[in-house]
Amino acid sequence: MKRILFILLLAGGLVPAASAQESADHVHVGVFADYFRLHQNESNMAGVGARLGFNTNRYLRLEAEAAYDFNGIYTENFRPVMGNVRVSRSDFRVMHGLFGPTITTGHGAIRPFFTVKGGGINFRFDPRPATPGTFFSSVDALRARDINGVLYPGGGLEGHLGPVGLRFDIGDMIYFNNGAHHNLRMSFGPFLRF
Repeated sequence: MKRILFILLLAGGLVPAASAQESADHVHVGVFADYFRLHQNESNMAGVGARLGFNTNRYLRLEAEAAYDFNGIYTENFRPVMGNVRVSRSDFRVMHGLFGPTITTGHGAIRPFFTVKGGGINFRFDPRPATPGTFFSSVDALRARDINGVLYPGGGLEGHLGPVGLRFDIGDMIYFNNGAHHNLRMSFGPFLRF
């Protein structure tokens, strides 16, 4: 009987703490590693990005994110006598930005979510090394470059332990240039919530 009373008192003390922790979940700030599979030329892009989200209620978050994919790798197969394979860097870069709602289950430390975001994507060739200076000059030059519209339906899982969490996204990065082009996109990274 004492054990049951102790468990009830412990549970009664943890419920207000858990609800206070959930109510403090207003802003999400995170970074992520980005993988983008460009279907048209079958290239794999890798990069980094950042995300900022504001919860309007327990189930709905408005998010803005941007990513810079600075590495496009192509493989070329040669069939001479020795059968060598050459891997070379292409200097192909992709920058994309998205904004839209994310709908979560709103409960628990591990939450599935769904999102539909819109935004823009920019493709470019840049022989300079991928540095912060190259990134900022690419952002400055966006007005002079072509930007294609993007629709990103996706989903994933996010989990947290206190204010620190991890998030995994997967979806279809659809950009529009003479029709719709479907491409796989995945991201994974930590976030802070407060």
